[in-house]
Amino acid sequence: MKKVLIIVAIFCALKANAQDYLITFAGAGASSSVNTIKVENLTAGTSLALNGNDILHLTEIITDINPVEKEQSSGIKIYPNPMIDNSTVEIFPPVAGDAIIAVYDITGKLVTQIHNYLENNRQEFKLSGTKNGFYLINVTGNNYQISGKLQCNGKSNGTISIEKVNINIQTVDEKISKINYKGVQSTVDMMYSTGDRLKLTGISGKYTTIIVDVPTTSKVVTFTFIDCTDGDGNNYPVIQIGTGKCSPQIWMAENLKTTKFKDGTTPIPNVTENAAWGVLSAPAYCCYNNETAYKTIYGALYNWYTVSTGNLCPTGWHVPTDAEWTTLTTYFLGGESVAGGKLKETGTFHWTSPNTGATNETGFTALPGGYRSPDGGFCCTGIYGKWWSASEPDASNAWVRYLGNSSSDISRSLFNKNYGLSVRCLKN
Repeated sequence: MKKVLIIVAIFCALKANAQDYLITFAGAGASSSVNTIKVENLTAGTSLALNGNDILHLTEIITDINPVEKEQSSGIKIYPNPMIDNSTVEIFPPVAGDAIIAVYDITGKLVTQIHNYLENNRQEFKLSGTKNGFYLINVTGNNYQISGKLQCNGKSNGTISIEKVNINIQTVDEKISKINYKGVQSTVDMMYSTGDRLKLTGISGKYTTIIVDVPTTSKVVTFTFIDCTDGDGNNYPVIQIGTGKCSPQIWMAENLKTTKFKDGTTPIPNVTENAAWGVLSAPAYCCYNNETAYKTIYGALYNWYTVSTGNLCPTGWHVPTDAEWTTLTTYFLGGESVAGGKLKETGTFHWTSPNTGATNETGFTALPGGYRSPDGGFCCTGIYGKWWSASEPDASNAWVRYLGNSSSDISRSLFNKNYGLSVRCLKN
């Protein structure tokens, strides 16, 4: 009876402490299918890639069950979970030595166990033959005990087997794990803690939609795919921002980089000479430092005369007005003093440190593309991102929004129309 109570207590502790959500994906709008999904944990700084029919299993490594002087890296990971035919049990022992790996059912009955020598690194075992139900996988070693729960939805006769799998331990430098299951539905694990913010990028053919979410339950995530193709044929990811009395806004999630107007045939002049740039009163674009490599990442820089044509954005899209920018920053994002951080890409890969307040909780992924001054000089990539609005209070100036690396603010200011700035388009 005492053993039963201990097992039930462990199950309760696991249920209370572990995040165990299953996320599936669907498409709507321009496409009803999803080819691939990139999942980025913006809080933890990790990411992985899924096929469109895969199931994302958000889970935690459990290390807090009767710990005795364990290293922080020790724990147990079980996947897929729930299992049907078999699961992989990864064990991360805090020390090398003999250990007992035991499987208990919900009543506390010992179902099976094996004795094995575990190295002080990741050990992998294959578990199969469990009947439908809930189980506890318990590993007891030299002065440590680690446990994890398993749910089985299979129809096995109950002949349980635990087999050690020989694996090669490799050092992985990149945080992105790319999964390719060739169209077979798989359950893919990702470590998750309460409150972690996920950026989900769904791709279907030429369409890309981004959703930012803080999961609190298992659910279906539906990507609404929308065409956003510019005059060069570039396709942009899109993001919906805002809820409430105002209709949500659908934004491009990258800076515009087209070299043609939306008809796909009329070129936008590329003006590289400094002196020529400052005296323009007609449309023009450039790349930062006149280097095309910058355009791939940060987009192109346009003068306001290009914006004012009304033909710069993809069909069905437009350069936002000053009022539409205000709706985004003030109504949807809580004011200019905090909106900048919610829009900026996290980290310091593109933004120069410290990138103050950046959470990218909108998925807008604002980048510091810098700008071109009316005198033709370039400045401040990595430090500032500046975007045109379509609103002009006078003949010489137009309203602009800009972000900096050392503030969570977004600022509103008038800029001379001969500046070269970034553009984000808004759905009509």
